[in-house]
Amino acid sequence: MYIKIHKSSDTIIVALCDRELIGKTLKEGNINVTITEEFYKGEIISEEVAIEVLSKASNVNIFGEKAVSCAVKCGIVDTDHIKIIDNVAHAQIFRI
Repeated sequence: MYIKIHKSSDTIIVALCDRELIGKTLKEGNINVTITEEFYKGEIISEEVAIEVLSKASNVNIFGEKAVSCAVKCGIVDTDHIKIIDNVAHAQIFRI
């Protein structure tokens, strides 16, 4: 999986995706999402590291079966809140 952490003044957004999805465009109905290198391709991490980072993150954007599975395992995503776009699992987390 790739993880990239985006920081602005007071906000941190974690982008996590399965490696094979980089550069892919997902299309379904009105949804058209490209999983860009600029946003998602950071460092390659293990499932264990992904779970550790996700458990502490407040804003997360996730694509891919493996990546979303990590969010479910650490308890920040309920399976009822996973969106499937063009046969790819997607989840977003916003903690206030």
